[in-house]
Amino acid sequence: MTPPDPVFLATAVEIVLQAGEIQMARRASGFHVEKKGTIDLVTEVDLECERVCRAVIAERFPAHDILAEELSRPGEAASSRYRWVFDPLDGTTNYAHGLPIFCASLALEIDGRAEVGAVYDPSRRELFTAERGAGAFLNGAPLRVSATGALLDSLLVTGFPYDVHKHTADLLEMFGAFLGTARAVRRLGSAALDLCYVAAGRFEGFWEQHLHPWDVAAGALIAAEAGGRVTGMDGSPFDPAAAHLVASNGHIHDAMIDVIRGVRERRRNRTN
Repeated sequence: MTPPDPVFLATAVEIVLQAGEIQMARRASGFHVEKKGTIDLVTEVDLECERVCRAVIAERFPAHDILAEELSRPGEAASSRYRWVFDPLDGTTNYAHGLPIFCASLALEIDGRAEVGAVYDPSRRELFTAERGAGAFLNGAPLRVSATGALLDSLLVTGFPYDVHKHTADLLEMFGAFLGTARAVRRLGSAALDLCYVAAGRFEGFWEQHLHPWDVAAGALIAAEAGGRVTGMDGSPFDPAAAHLVASNGHIHDAMIDVIRGVRERRRNRTN
């Protein structure tokens, strides 16, 4: 397969770096916060970063599609083989509360598959990048998942959706199952960074459900290109539109799927 045009990765990097500059500048100057849902926030910064992305793509690749968190229209039909998938501020709740765990995340899909990804954490000045078949990198240095082979020795991470109040019992049951089988479990509040941290070997595994494509498109590619394994929570091939995933160093992946399967079997038994 022909590798992606280098200008695609350069554009993705440029956009996430610009978004990071905006995020840091607006932390200092202040910003307005609104609610999209009961606990789902959006800030002026989300919108400003997305407008920058759309302007750059419209200028350089006017025929390309864009799917982004804030300004995309539901049911918007695809018109191109190329689609940019952008989260202008992943970790908005953290950002709004002054917690420095947030990023910008951008992937380019070609024929429905992510080929280029970039995630930038401006607080730590960490730029994660990947091109399909060419590996993953952190600030230009190659990334590799951890070699840990046992779930008991693993540090895991997960996330909760904005409608967590509707699914509290189920989410906590899954969380508890992993808490009882892993070394420890964390919850950072940014799926894109969770995936990049799996790629960097900081976490051995990540699971989450109720996701959107912009949450995971870039990070999943980065994790896979760092030698990791990414699937659905049922072990099916990864689909960013499926709203759930497991990403791991590969060595503990089957064990993570077994934990999830066990929780789901117990739920079914309770309802039968």
